[in-house]
Amino acid sequence: MRGFFALNFRTGLLIGCAIAIAVAAAAITYERYDTKTLKRTRNRDAVLCGVNTGLPGFSSADEKGNWSGFDVDFCRAIAAAVFNDPSKVKFIPLDANERFTELQKRKVDVLSRN
Repeated sequence: MRGFFALNFRTGLLIGCAIAIAVAAAAITYERYDTKTLKRTRNRDAVLCGVNTGLPGFSSADEKGNWSGFDVDFCRAIAAAVFNDPSKVKFIPLDANERFTELQKRKVDVLSRN
């Protein structure tokens, strides 16, 4: 029985250490890479939001350039969360062919396209 307990204790200790190392590595990686977009956005003082070029109900601009729709509201919610001001957002109209390319080029911070 004593050998069984020692084996289980060692195995548990090894698994616990492995989990602790994995969590620490994930935390370090998250801080190093995923906050770059947020830092760029805060320095720019606006969220660059890629939206559809005109899909009523999701994202469309009126004749004065005022955007409305679900995707637009989502972008405003992000701006409100980051800056405490939903107006600090710039809408970038994108079509389906260019949306991911523009995101990779960092021309937009977030895609909100139906």
